[in-house]
Amino acid sequence: MRVLSLILVLAGAGPQAPTAPGAPAVSGPREARDVLLRRELAQVALAQLQQEDPAWHPDQRDCAGLVRFAYRAAHRRFYPERLARPLWSDVRGQPSEFADAETLLTRNFLPLGRDEAAFEALRTGDLVAFRQEQEAGPVFHLMLVVRPEDKAHAPARVVYHPGEKGAAVRTGVLHTLATEAPIEWRPVPQNTAFLGFFRFKEWMP
Repeated sequence: MRVLSLILVLAGAGPQAPTAPGAPAVSGPREARDVLLRRELAQVALAQLQQEDPAWHPDQRDCAGLVRFAYRAAHRRFYPERLARPLWSDVRGQPSEFADAETLLTRNFLPLGRDEAAFEALRTGDLVAFRQEQEAGPVFHLMLVVRPEDKAHAPARVVYHPGEKGAAVRTGVLHTLATEAPIEWRPVPQNTAFLGFFRFKEWMP
């Protein structure tokens, strides 16, 4: 029931939900389509909290895998013709069905910034990104933003897979993460491991 409530509040009541005061203006067919994509993406991501979809291959259940799965599912429902070609680009910039966390950031998403203005501009489908330095090399971690179109309804949340095999998808309030998480996981400018907020290239103006 809690997951269903999150879906209804954060994703909107459905494709025909009226535009609420403070919601982004729908200026044309592309913007209307992208609103539907964001709502579906939120529903897919939040649904994984209750039960991971069998269509999400177990070998791809990590932070980047959740992003890929949610984006593909949203496009499959509301923009299936886009999937006639791969949704992602590889390290060489060539179309690809797969992209790891680093490649998603460097080839498929664009930075919004690391400050309060970027935080306020976040929309569902944006990413919160970190790079943790380890002995074996850097490890990138992504969290998927889910935010209601009317910001007064509920705070921005993140939905993410922690990366360990067999681990469950998790969620949390983004503002709480910024104040209560261990410093290396706080999305604040003072944290050098925080890379910033990112948006899918195809959703940029």
